[in-house]
Amino acid sequence: MIEIQKLKEWKAPRDWVEIQTIDAHTCGEPLRIIISGYPNLKGKTLLEKRASAKSNFDQIRKAIMWEPRGHADMYGAIIVAPDTPSADFGVIFIHNEGYSTGCGHAVIALTKAFIETGLIKKTEPITELSMDVPSGLIRSFAELKNGEITCIRFHNVPSFVQKMDATINVPGLGDIRYDLAFGGAYYAFVDVNQFDFDCTEEHLNELIEKGMLIKKTILKSIKIDHPTEPEMSFLYGVIFIGAPKDSSNHSRNVCIFAEGEVDRSPTGTGVSARAAIHYARGDISIGESITIESIIGSTFSVKVDKITTFGKYEAVIPEIKGTAFLTGKNSFWINPNDPLKDGFILR
Repeated sequence: MIEIQKLKEWKAPRDWVEIQTIDAHTCGEPLRIIISGYPNLKGKTLLEKRASAKSNFDQIRKAIMWEPRGHADMYGAIIVAPDTPSADFGVIFIHNEGYSTGCGHAVIALTKAFIETGLIKKTEPITELSMDVPSGLIRSFAELKNGEITCIRFHNVPSFVQKMDATINVPGLGDIRYDLAFGGAYYAFVDVNQFDFDCTEEHLNELIEKGMLIKKTILKSIKIDHPTEPEMSFLYGVIFIGAPKDSSNHSRNVCIFAEGEVDRSPTGTGVSARAAIHYARGDISIGESITIESIIGSTFSVKVDKITTFGKYEAVIPEIKGTAFLTGKNSFWINPNDPLKDGFILR
């Protein structure tokens, strides 16, 4: 019988790259937080550091997000110094296609991880922290009872509507109605009732296929112009809106983003943009909360906390509430002799 315990003492050769992570999920959507092994990023601002990661170390993103260490729907975070002196940290978001500008589920998971592991001291009934993300400063609040985190909420960046009730002709689909809004990233919101499928797991492949068709058509046809940061002027995903499975909830989101990635959560930046849309339509008032399901039935609640302006847009500051859980601590090795060391992706 082999002595399996000896594996605990084994160390990888020095020429292998080792990346350590803490993994978590928010309402089913994964977050892989890189805690060591990632090179220092050059740049004075978060956006400059994001550009440095993309230009110089993109092979690490692929190795950690893609198979065989990850999968086509993996999501991650690189922790960096913040832009804002009062912020606790800065974060760069990564996924199967590249780098995103904002991510609500990651904000919730990072808050959980940094409080649960003791990096941020627990204070009842509310523990507050702040983080710089590419789209702006985020403040999050963990609600605690008897030392346990019961839920996490955060105030997102200004969220606004660029187009409402627009129509675009999508090859193979015909004329599709959509709204275009920003909640930390830009999304096209599409009522699923325009199709012969719904927002359920059984129709996952159709949601991905049609979502990517719509995304590519809008990218070719519509100019997106972020008020302050040209790097954010792109369509991140398509969100299908459908009826909830639980009638006590408002509706259901299925977000198809990046290169056909499917959000297991209701999408924090997506529900933020939806709050802007619903407020603009007069569907909700300030402080009125709605609960939105994901494709797996997990939920976020969202409300408009206050009204502001952002560039030429009337905007809202949304508050999003959800839960997250830690799932593991990992050491990943990158063997320079491995022909698949940089990973691969199957969709």
